[in-house]
Amino acid sequence: MTYVWAFVIGGLLCAVGQLLINYTKLTPARILVGYVVAGVILGALGIYDKLADLAGAGASVPLSGFGNLLASGIREEVAERSAIGILTGGLTAASGGITAAMLFGLAAAVFFRAKEK
Repeated sequence: MTYVWAFVIGGLLCAVGQLLINYTKLTPARILVGYVVAGVILGALGIYDKLADLAGAGASVPLSGFGNLLASGIREEVAERSAIGILTGGLTAASGGITAAMLFGLAAAVFFRAKEK
């Protein structure tokens, strides 16, 4: 049943993004930033954790999951280290994913060359 919920919730997040692209004048970059901010806000309110428990990767993989990860990292660091956690918490929580993205981007740049069209 977890796979079904992951598909449904992840699909709904994608469908909302596609509707925003089709029916608004928002650029894709603004929509992506909106997803991150929505994840931060829902994470701060404690709603996104319940959604992630229900949908698993269907809620944690999209950009809203990244926003939730930043919010939860900041919340944990503030509880542990006080105000300095505001600056360090998000990067500490997301460091694994950021490092993986950088390494995969570097590997793609090394092994593949862009071609002129």
